Amino acid sequence: MLEKGIGFSGIIKDFKTNVSPQNIGAGLIATIFGLAAGAVHIGAGTANGLPTEFIIMWVTSLYLINGVFGVIMSAVYRKPIPMANSLPGALLFAAAIPMVGLGPTLGAALIAGVLTALIGMSGAMEKLMRFTPMPIVMGMIGGVLLKFGLNLVTPLKDFLLPVSLMIIAYLIATKFISKFPAVVASLIVGIAILIFSGADFSNIEFAMEIPKFVMPSFSLEAFLVYGLPLTIILCGMETPVGVGILKAVGYKNVPTNAITFANGIGTIIGSFFNLHSTAIAAPMAGICSSPDAGEMEGRWISSFITGLFWVICAPFYGLFVKLFQVTPPYFVSVIAGLALIKVLSSTIGSALAAPKHKMGAIFAFLISASGITLYGIGSSFWGLLIGIMISLFVETKDFDFVGAEN
Repeated sequence: MLEKGIGFSGIIKDFKTNVSPQNIGAGLIATIFGLAAGAVHIGAGTANGLPTEFIIMWVTSLYLINGVFGVIMSAVYRKPIPMANSLPGALLFAAAIPMVGLGPTLGAALIAGVLTALIGMSGAMEKLMRFTPMPIVMGMIGGVLLKFGLNLVTPLKDFLLPVSLMIIAYLIATKFISKFPAVVASLIVGIAILIFSGADFSNIEFAMEIPKFVMPSFSLEAFLVYGLPLTIILCGMETPVGVGILKAVGYKNVPTNAITFANGIGTIIGSFFNLHSTAIAAPMAGICSSPDAGEMEGRWISSFITGLFWVICAPFYGLFVKLFQVTPPYFVSVIAGLALIKVLSSTIGSALAAPKHKMGAIFAFLISASGITLYGIGSSFWGLLIGIMISLFVETKDFDFVGAEN
């Protein structure tokens, strides 16, 4: 039941034909965004008392394994399918290890990977997405991405001049230099500001690490604490958000089952290398599939490049951690916000302008934007689920199967 892709045949020719400054720039921005997100893992691991050595192994495996999967999925399907991991899953993973131990937690991740891969192979995800109203999906995605838009403007309060200059650079490039990636223009201005403001990079030291093999173990407690919630997160949260973003920007025949299957296989492999999950990276998919990434047929190059960069950077991630530590807090927030601004606009517009499922869409948007976590599962899952339930109750006639029965 997995969707058939193009495969690796002709990839060099297609790469040469479609490569552009826009998709290279989007790939670079997605790389920076993803590398900066590793701070979430470091913070979660530190807060839960996990050893520094383990945290380094964790993030090294994250970028190496998921970088490889990002390269494969982008190449095989010629669509912008960057692979990373579940951030809610990462927070739950860090919290579960002190409770049940590392081995059982990794064993629970392995079981979650097997279940997710089986769900992908069965074709259930594609069928589920097919019957999920798109306005509600768009509302959920808009809620997920809203925080990136807010994080773009809130730094103006404390960093008015540098943030304004970065945004102005983006707007000028958008209007006058259409062939040049506008977000890269903002990045260049941001780097120049860092240099002229005297940012101290002297403590950044070269270091190299590689993933280390570990054997998972199994317990019912660990599965209930981590494995079952992770399965729900991967299938009910990560896949719908990532697939929904690709559909929102106009991609047809998104390989929903294959993405779910890849989530599962990557999670299985990662469980042997201190990694908690593999999943399509929704915010990075937004960056790589945005109109700012160039023509649609070439946007897969953005996520392909991101995957390559991740594989190269993975062994040296300790260096990047220190690099991001000396950059001001607004830097990555502004870049990420600008990179996702067009996708945010289209998803919210699609959700609220649709003639059907308006009530379900607005609740999906609000709940997903709230950031609430219930039973260890993030707000996007609850936004999608509750949005559908509300629409079924209030807007029953908007569902196609009701019309079919009549």
